[in-house]
Amino acid sequence: MVDKEKEMLSEEEQQEMLAKYDKESSFRQNTGKWKWVISFLAISLTVFHLWRAFPQNGGPLVYLMQGSVHLGTAMGLIFLLYPFRRTGIKKVGIPWYDVILAFLSMGSVYYILFRYDWITGPARILGFSNLDIAVATIGIVLLLEATRRAVGIPIIVIASLAIIYGLYGTNIPYFGHGGFDWPGLARRLFFTSDAIFGTPIQISSTYIFLFLFFGVMLTKTGVGQYFNDLAFGATGRFTGGTAKAAVAASALQGMVTGSSVANTVASGSFTIPMMKRAKFRPEFAAAAEASASTGGQIMPPIMGAAAFIMAEYVSSVSYSDIIVIGIIPAMLYFTGVFMGTHFEAKRYGITGLPKSELPSMKGLAKRADLLLPLIVIVSMLVNGFTPTYAALTGIGTAFLVSFFRKDTRMKPRDIVDAFEQGARVALPVIAACATAGIIVGVVVFTGLGGKIAGGLLEIAGDSLFLLLFFTMIACILLGMGLPTTANYVVTASMAAPALMAYGVPDIAAHMFVFYFGIVADITPPVCLAAYAGSGIAKANPMKAGVMAFKLAIAGFIIPYVFVYNPALLLQDADVLTVVQLVITALLGMAAISATMMNYFVYSFKWYERLILLAAGIMLIYPENLVIELSGFVLFVLIGYIQHKRKKRETPTNAESNA
Repeated sequence: MVDKEKEMLSEEEQQEMLAKYDKESSFRQNTGKWKWVISFLAISLTVFHLWRAFPQNGGPLVYLMQGSVHLGTAMGLIFLLYPFRRTGIKKVGIPWYDVILAFLSMGSVYYILFRYDWITGPARILGFSNLDIAVATIGIVLLLEATRRAVGIPIIVIASLAIIYGLYGTNIPYFGHGGFDWPGLARRLFFTSDAIFGTPIQISSTYIFLFLFFGVMLTKTGVGQYFNDLAFGATGRFTGGTAKAAVAASALQGMVTGSSVANTVASGSFTIPMMKRAKFRPEFAAAAEASASTGGQIMPPIMGAAAFIMAEYVSSVSYSDIIVIGIIPAMLYFTGVFMGTHFEAKRYGITGLPKSELPSMKGLAKRADLLLPLIVIVSMLVNGFTPTYAALTGIGTAFLVSFFRKDTRMKPRDIVDAFEQGARVALPVIAACATAGIIVGVVVFTGLGGKIAGGLLEIAGDSLFLLLFFTMIACILLGMGLPTTANYVVTASMAAPALMAYGVPDIAAHMFVFYFGIVADITPPVCLAAYAGSGIAKANPMKAGVMAFKLAIAGFIIPYVFVYNPALLLQDADVLTVVQLVITALLGMAAISATMMNYFVYSFKWYERLILLAAGIMLIYPENLVIELSGFVLFVLIGYIQHKRKKRETPTNAESNA
């Protein structure tokens, strides 16, 4: 077995890499005397969510009260942990002004708790007081600043434009529907369930936080490392084994992490040096890890935080339905990346790892109990239990499983660290959900969403393909600056309605915008996951981004396939239809992936590459058996021609020895 300690980046190097490429990880390293306050607030937030998750305690509080504890505490932690500028992450201690902002932000949001009866009762009839509006103003401004620190500037720009539109939208031709005065707008944004405390923050304060904590518990019990070992044990011996193992490991880890950049750094610190040592090109090693890690957000059961919100937006499906619906597209995506690594390895003659460097399958089987928490949580979701109860049970199972062996047993300090880390990893998601709520709130109560949907339909005319194409571009552009959850919330409010108005099934429309928001992380020029991988691989960032795009080409094809063929999402489909779709999609992706990597059975002649690309497109062409069969014939023909040429041009052993 390879010495992992020499291959992996140190914990400090990983944190520096995350801070460089992931805004969410740019927090203070040394908080000085305020460390105990941060620990207390973080642990208290985790305890609060666990306490309210128990049915015996009455479940979550009403939306404004649950949300105010959730968001207020998170904002306080953000000001204590995230500096005004990124350069401040290495400075010791916390400036006085950030301490004031932390407690001011908590106070402004906790105000809802103390004035709940007034806000939800007499204020709606008698009118909100000047104090109410002042507190709402402070809360909104501080939320925007907290989000800038923890998430980034782009989402703040969009939220600010939304607020401006809400105030002055009547002066905008065609899109003019705004025109609220500030007291009216502030009240709607801060004291109702239409905006900041809308669906995103409601889901964040109930389901998402618990599932993020579940992921922390799995990490603490060694499941992440077990996934790595399992992937290497299963695929490491085959052609290009290190790259295939990296893809498999990221798929498995993505089931519980749901973060592209964080997964790239965590897994890549080990897999990228291994791929380079196996003679993969540095930019390819970075791209393979980035494309696989990005796909982790579409991998059931967690699929990133956005999947929970999707279950609320699409009333016809539950979260357990989304898990099942997401299996085939996720499988196709990772198979596409897997194929790309295979063609790259065959092109450069890269073999697998020797048995001595691979984990023992017998040893892996003995540690299979580490999968029990994941099995429990999936089983409960599929069997109709609420996500809250399923997450709670999964957390408890992970805790119990940790005691099965000495090296995973959680000590009191580990438990305390897990509770603190559970809150810390949730902070950027909470901020993003709350700020995305501002955007969605303005879109909904000004009618802007309907105007945008109508505009997209008008531009696309009668062409579904053009409508999908314009929606894809919008999702990718937003995804370059917005985290996945916020991107989905915004596009689900503005772009998805246009697709549904055209007649696209609700779940297909929402999955379409969900997918393209995710692949933005590996779409040049702003492909943060690929940039993070290139930092580890010491490769050219743009070359790594282009290569990641090629490897993940399936992610750009699959959404079109399931819009034209909703059977791929198990919508009104029989088994035979689904099997046929999966087979033709796999063959089509194999053809397209081969053309992207410039290798199939043997090296291409230029016309073979064009024919195989055409064959791939024909194989995934919607609902036309003749075209699909024609594509299959071309696929087999190019394979046969290349096989014959390879046999003719490759010297035999006897010729080589002579």
